[in-house]
Formats: sequence, C-alpha cells, structure tokens
Amino acid sequence: MKLEFKKVFDDTKTNARLGKVIFNGKEYDTPMFMPVGTAATVKTLSPEEVKELGAGIILSNTYHLWLRPGEDIVEKAGGLHKFMNYDGPILTDSGGFQVFSLAKPKDITEEGVKFKNHLNGDSLFLTPELSIEIQRKLGSDIVMSFDECVGYPCEEKYMKDSVERTLRWAKRGKDVFKGDNQVLFGIVQGGYYENLRKHCAEELVKMDFDGYAIGGTSVGEPKNIMYEMVSMSTKYLPDDKIRYLMGVGDPIDLIENVMRGIDIFDCVSPTRLARHGHAYTMHGKINLKNNKYKEDFTPIEDGCNCYACKNYTKSYIKHLINADESFGARLLSIHNLSFLMRLINDIRENIKTSTLEEYRDEFIKNYYHKDVVGHDE
Repeated sequence: MKLEFKKVFDDTKTNARLGKVIFNGKEYDTPMFMPVGTAATVKTLSPEEVKELGAGIILSNTYHLWLRPGEDIVEKAGGLHKFMNYDGPILTDSGGFQVFSLAKPKDITEEGVKFKNHLNGDSLFLTPELSIEIQRKLGSDIVMSFDECVGYPCEEKYMKDSVERTLRWAKRGKDVFKGDNQVLFGIVQGGYYENLRKHCAEELVKMDFDGYAIGGTSVGEPKNIMYEMVSMSTKYLPDDKIRYLMGVGDPIDLIENVMRGIDIFDCVSPTRLARHGHAYTMHGKINLKNNKYKEDFTPIEDGCNCYACKNYTKSYIKHLINADESFGARLLSIHNLSFLMRLINDIRENIKTSTLEEYRDEFIKNYYHKDVVGHDE
C-alpha cells in the first residue's frame, strides 16, 4: 500500500499546517520529526523503542546501505521493513548529500557523480537512475530524487548550473521510477537565490512529484538565511502535498520552519549529540561531561517522562559518558528523541489554537535565555 498525505488544518496566523500521513491503515500526524536510521538502525535504540517514543516515518541512508550490506542483500531479506523489523513508513535519501560531503566539483558531471568509498577507497559512480534503482531494492516507502546539494555561500552562476542539472537528474530519475508501493519526492535547490528557488520549485511541480523536499539548507548559512531559503521555496509548492525540510533538527528550527509551511524534518543531531554527552532541555542544551553534574542526582529534565529521566540521574549518565559506556549514549539518545517528539507535539497543539508564534517566543526566552528572536547559537 502506498503512503498518502492529507492536509487537515491551516493556521490562521502563520503558514503552519496540520496533516496526516496514511500508511498501512495507520495515520501519523504532521508536522513530524523523523529519527535517522542511517544504517537501518536508529543508533542505540530498537525499532520498538523508536515507535514507543512516538516516531512515524524514519529515514535510512541510501549511500551507506549501498556500501553495506548492499541493496541486493536488503532486497533478499524482503526490504528494509523486514530487514530492520520496522513496520512504519521509511524514507530513503538519494545519496545527494554524500555528493556534497564526499565528491569534488570536478567529479560532478552530467551523467552522475564520481567519488570514493569512504570505507575502502574504491571508486564509485552514482547516477540518478542508479539511486532510484538502489532505493527500489531497499523497498522504502518514500524515495528521494538524486540532486546536488551545494554549500553556502555559492556564486549564482554555479548555483544556476547546479539547479538545471538537478532538474535534469530529477526528470531522469522520475522516468525510471516504477512507483510500485513507493512514492517519489523532488528536491528544491537554489541556494540563497529566490529566482532559482522559484524556478526549481515550479519546474519540479510541472513534473508532478508525490511530495517535495527543500534541500541545500543547514550547509553553513546563518539561521535567518536558512529561514528565508525555506520561505523562498514553500510558497511555490502545492498546498496538498508533503513538504520535507532535509537535514534540519535544531529545536528552534522545527518551530520556525513549521511556521513557514514545513511538514516533516529529519536530522542526526539528537543521537549524535547524545554520543557526545549533550542533552536537550526546555532551558537549553546541557553538556553532561561538565563537572557540575558529578553530584547531581536529579533527572536530565524535570517533568520529562522518558525512560532515561524516570530511572537515571545526571550524575550516573555523566559517569557513563566519561567512562565511554554505550549505555550513556543510549540514555541520552532516548531523552533527546523524546524531547523532540514532545516538542513537535506541542507545535501541533499550538497550530490548532493559532498560538504558535507565542509558543515560539516563550521557547526562545526559556531555551536561549533571551527575549529577542536573534537566537543564533
């Protein structure tokens, strides 16, 4: 059964919206944060725990699964759902971000991208058609078009050429996409150039994708620039299809970008921060490696009902992190994902009452300890 999206409510004061993702007879609310399971696992958590935290869609990484265990192994296992024992919706990225992080500009050609396997140094060549075929074999529910993600800042001439190539790649991928129980998203690029964002979005809409992602943000730009990039993109996208902001997960960014019409987000930050001893709280991020937590026998955050906060103290978790015990990263991962699930639920509740702006202002005051919106970290 194909995944479907239904918009159900518009905020009267912002561009925020509520929706439903319908999959296998179940409904999942949007806005939504998607935990990242890069190698077919959300680091340190079981699929059952991820579901218990309230996750709907989770993301897996096409590039990493292509390298190991290989898309053919996953296909023989019955696809990602059976392979990793997750019965909710799964989105796979296209490998486009690896183009940004691993390839050199000279290795990006019209045909595809050449780059090195980060595990053994072998030469790899990824094309739009191969990206779609790998994702078909992985059996994800949401397939992403292959695109070029460009860093910030970028000269307009290069960005224009990149956008045109991304559009040609999107068309090539769509031409070979089978659509059997999968949906395909196009990706809006264009950097900090509204004319290019507009052009890219409008051309993708003409191709009639099942949903649309906004790429090329959180690549070195300040937050206010990111928010403008998102606004430049969403206003040219259809009202009745999912809008996905790729690779963005800082708590304030969820609030701000929901107010700009985004439905779903993903980011590795909750589990990555956990592995480095950091925890989200409503009063800002804390670093449990700090000595002040050595004798702090209180939970990570008062009022949090996650497994970590109900059972363990900052002192104990600090000890685990300092001793390089994996249980520490596991507890902080549970807490950080739980925090974002609670935050996104609060966002949904405030959309219903058209109080999201007030909620945003109160969040900034508590999280950043200031009253103004200039909240760059």
